[in-house]
Amino acid sequence: MALKNLLALVVLLGVVGVSFGGDLYEGYYRYNNCPQMEDIVRNVTYHYIYKDPTLAAALLRMHFHDCFVRGCDGSVLIKSPNNDAERDAIPNLSLRGYEVVDTVKSVLESECPGVVSCADILALVARDAVLAIKGPWWPVPLGRRDGRVSNISEANLPSPFANVTTLKKNFADKGLNTKDLVVLSGAHTIGVSSCGLISSRIYNFTGKGDSDPAMNPNYVAELKKRCQPTDVTTSVDMDPTSVDKFDSHYFNAVAEKKGLFISDSTLLDDWETNLYIQKQVLLNGFYFNKDFSDSMVKLGFVGVLTGDQGEIRNQCDRVN
Repeated sequence: MALKNLLALVVLLGVVGVSFGGDLYEGYYRYNNCPQMEDIVRNVTYHYIYKDPTLAAALLRMHFHDCFVRGCDGSVLIKSPNNDAERDAIPNLSLRGYEVVDTVKSVLESECPGVVSCADILALVARDAVLAIKGPWWPVPLGRRDGRVSNISEANLPSPFANVTTLKKNFADKGLNTKDLVVLSGAHTIGVSSCGLISSRIYNFTGKGDSDPAMNPNYVAELKKRCQPTDVTTSVDMDPTSVDKFDSHYFNAVAEKKGLFISDSTLLDDWETNLYIQKQVLLNGFYFNKDFSDSMVKLGFVGVLTGDQGEIRNQCDRVN
């Protein structure tokens, strides 16, 4: 019954074009010359995720990185001949999944040229990729325009080495609150990182050959089996034992001091983020999917360009 209700809600929102505030609204392209847009995005995305389910985490991360720099304007997609665009910044060098966005854009340009923004494509692709691995659905109000600026110097993203005070400021600067911080950190329930980002935590945290005391010693021992001191390339699951499933297990891992990054472990240092983690553990993630959906909708409104702002790019990796 719950699934039927969800599907009915999806259909209803698509039919009536529900607005979530501002100039974005659900079903935007149904009334703006590309009624098949969302079907095309979903079909192309599902095709890629079927072949490589790990792209779900990659595309979700790309959307997050886009929204945190200049807002959700597709600026992370732009290539630069001088290697000085957002995608050239160190935190973005490991982004992948651009081919999914590019393929969607190519199909849409054939069907309804000059209508659909790359920013909207990325926002929808991220949602549909998560849904394809049986993660939560969230409404994606549409109508974003594409930015024309992409600078490597502006790619100041939340760091995996940041403490909770810094992270709260990072999110507050984007109009997101402490709950959004801990909820969206739950995206680490899927995806991997590399040994290079955690080497100092497990081998030389204070320069004395020690490990971070905020980490479970048994977890440190497990990580050392996978990551040699000089290894910077081997992948490490961000959610141990549950990396392939979008669930609330990430919070169990953090509560057990098995957060992979400092930015994960530090969520135990703030009363509000810690309380949320303990509630998810106690309730077995009962309302995590809803909270994640709500926070993703908020994220999708960060710094959007609408109306006459920006442009509709002909290709997502370059300005017109």
